[in-house]
Amino acid sequence: MNVPFLDLKRQYLEMKGDIDLACKRVLESGFYIMGNELELFESEFASNTSCKHCIGVGNGLDALNLILRAMEIGSGDEVIVPANTYIATWLAVSFAGATPVPVEPNDRTYNIDAGRIEAAITKNTRAIIVVHLYGQPADMDAINEIANRHGLKVIEDAAQAHGARYKGKRVGSLADAAGFSFYPTKNLGAMGDGGAVVTNDDAIAERVRLLRNYGSRIKYSNEVKGINSRLDELQAALLRVKLRWLDEWNERRMNAARRYFLGLKWNSGVTLPFVPEWAEPVWHLFVIQTPDRESLQDMLKRSGVETLIHYPIPPHLSGAYADLSWKKGEFPVSENLANRVLSIPIGPHLESTALQAVIDQFNKFR
Repeated sequence: MNVPFLDLKRQYLEMKGDIDLACKRVLESGFYIMGNELELFESEFASNTSCKHCIGVGNGLDALNLILRAMEIGSGDEVIVPANTYIATWLAVSFAGATPVPVEPNDRTYNIDAGRIEAAITKNTRAIIVVHLYGQPADMDAINEIANRHGLKVIEDAAQAHGARYKGKRVGSLADAAGFSFYPTKNLGAMGDGGAVVTNDDAIAERVRLLRNYGSRIKYSNEVKGINSRLDELQAALLRVKLRWLDEWNERRMNAARRYFLGLKWNSGVTLPFVPEWAEPVWHLFVIQTPDRESLQDMLKRSGVETLIHYPIPPHLSGAYADLSWKKGEFPVSENLANRVLSIPIGPHLESTALQAVIDQFNKFR
């Protein structure tokens, strides 16, 4: 059996009629930027995240960067980031002109360890970016409490966590603002790049709207140095269709995760994900750990099971951040995870027989 990591073609086929109609509606309108579809999607996604405002932007990296710029965070400022994350979280800080300050993850949840944050705060710290990695919420109450005591802003990087809940509350509504990505593989994915900022702060929302559109409210009247980062009408229309499927597709992911927990054997050295009692993850990824990752990945590949590694190089060891002079061994928890994690197939269109095939092949590993 051939088991792809994620089947995007089947996503399209399940909602083909509505997707085709949405494309036709936009194409026939002759209006492709900053129109009715974007306004409707922004309203619908704001409601979905229990937020007052949603501002559609070009991608998830821009979403985080625009939040930082809206908060006037830049040169000379420091922003605390997870050491264990995709590099886009760090790049958003760098592009704002600030310095990312990494903090190690909790070795069970893989999310930023709230107990380590305070030691990283300096007089230059302005904000904390929290990543809900793999679709599992971070411990927001603990993080917000630290931020409140130190007068810091908190930003959610919710790129992998559309629909996830923390103590019953949707991610996106748990901090000053949140950035989402709609990259095609996300739980809510466009058919191209896309992103959004959500917030309950009127001033942040107004500033992001200004910055995403060349710094302009009125055409040719540019108030500040903005950028061009706008979610286009076609992607907004497609996301409106897919948003109606989000909860059902997330439930399918949860069911697949339950099957994995019930079926996967805890082979020697293999660690399954840990979920705190207050977290309701949406399983963007199902990530296991093993010291013998290469052998397991090779065995699964030979049996037709596609796997991926998220992520093999922690940002502090990437060439992009060589200028910060971080050395190997300075963030041992993140480095250990980078050497051990393996993502196995999970998604709303992973058929029962394919899921069982993954379990059966996985359990042959010794």
